[in-house]
Amino acid sequence: MPTTPLLLAAVLLLSAALLCSGHPPGCPVPLPTQTADNNPRLQRAYVALQALKKAITDDPKNLTQSWCGPDVCAYFGVFCAPSLDDPCARTVAGVDLNHGDLAGTLPFELGLLTDIAVLHLNSNRFAGGLPDSLPKLSLLYELDVSNNRLSGGFPQHILCLPNVKFVDIRFNNLCGPVPPAIFDKKIDALFINNNHFDFELPDNFGNSTASVIVLANIRLRGCIPSSIGRMGGTLNELVLLNSGIRSCIPPEIGALRELTVLDVSFNQLQGQLPESMAGLRSLEQLDVAHNELSGHIPEGICALPRLSNFTYSFNYFCGEPERCATLRRNDDRQNCIAGKPDQRPTDQCMAFLHRPPVHCDGHGCFAQHY
Repeated sequence: MPTTPLLLAAVLLLSAALLCSGHPPGCPVPLPTQTADNNPRLQRAYVALQALKKAITDDPKNLTQSWCGPDVCAYFGVFCAPSLDDPCARTVAGVDLNHGDLAGTLPFELGLLTDIAVLHLNSNRFAGGLPDSLPKLSLLYELDVSNNRLSGGFPQHILCLPNVKFVDIRFNNLCGPVPPAIFDKKIDALFINNNHFDFELPDNFGNSTASVIVLANIRLRGCIPSSIGRMGGTLNELVLLNSGIRSCIPPEIGALRELTVLDVSFNQLQGQLPESMAGLRSLEQLDVAHNELSGHIPEGICALPRLSNFTYSFNYFCGEPERCATLRRNDDRQNCIAGKPDQRPTDQCMAFLHRPPVHCDGHGCFAQHY
């Protein structure tokens, strides 16, 4: 699982507490009080934070009311710690203004926060895009600008952040394609859901090292690539809910031995559930509802040792093992399973059975018929 923002914030607070004690680790002498008046790093941070305050057009909770004077480490939402390259120097290591309902834009001067590891600005009303100076934040570890009003294309500057591990840009108005290079980046969590992105999952999708990938409520054209199997040692959660995927489920998905959550509901998946899914030994929640899947539910899926929630309603399955009924929660409504209540009308099931059979190629895409 990814490092949580709260955990990293706690580490920053501990570092700040050590520094405030006057004798941080690695520094041979007690430190005097450091502010923007006597510390060049804090002077640059002062310029950046004052520019941000000026770019904020509405601060209904008065979060930046304390942002006055040279003692930037006393500003609300600003966390200081010893610098990585000079433990005797105090620097701004984190900014957390989550849930502030702040309106405004993100100024270019944010690039002056070169020692920052955490930038949390979620649940505000920031508009425009991320500043072009973002690549200067070479130590940035967590970037969370979710639930704002950001617009434009995918923030390409994220690709230039060498140390970022947590990327959360969900619930914005970002649009267009997502660069395949994001899946080559060594990150731990990627949340880009609930935007207006429109792209195909690239072949290098399986190169991702992320433990959590959420691509829900965007437009994914094409297929689930067979390279997904390469994420078997790292991927814990994959959410592709309501993303317009039209393909089969590739058998390579069974290699995701660390997967605990898989949600591919509300798409246009066809064909059968692969027998290989019996290899998802860590799976706890599986949702394939509201697709066009058919055939029999493989018994190996319902026999998974940790599976507690299996939702496969609103498909065209015609059979399910008795073992599925022993799960804590299973939902088989609106299928074509004989003898079960709340199934599709017979004419719907018969019409579906008379469709031409679905065949998929080695990439999980519908095979061309000639």
